[in-house]
Amino acid sequence: MLIFSIFKYLIKTFNHCTILHMSKYKINSKDVTAFSEMFKALSNPYRLQIFLYLANNCYPGEISTPEEMRTSVGELGEGLGIAASTVSHHLKELRQAGLIRMERKGKNIECWVESNTVTQLALFFKNAKGGK
Repeated sequence: MLIFSIFKYLIKTFNHCTILHMSKYKINSKDVTAFSEMFKALSNPYRLQIFLYLANNCYPGEISTPEEMRTSVGELGEGLGIAASTVSHHLKELRQAGLIRMERKGKNIECWVESNTVTQLALFFKNAKGGK
């Protein structure tokens, strides 16, 4: 629902633009496809919640508390009211969309937000609004 709200806002904002102004922001088809996959992944409420949790607690280069860093898939699922296998599926979708990274460390799998992708998303929205 958040993604739809963002799109509604963008459409409302762009209603006041002319085609000429809209053509200033050019994006190649490869990037359009990549952003489309990211938005598709984030359109699921559970994936959005997981992504936001990781963005707030597991950002590369930041120090998190041991409790935040050691949340298991099962515990994350309990917090969302879904099974661990469903959380694993959502993590896979987020990874495939390029929103998070995952790495196995022994028995554990570490997940974190892909900071470059977050920067690209921020630039996407900034450029879509005319660089403001």
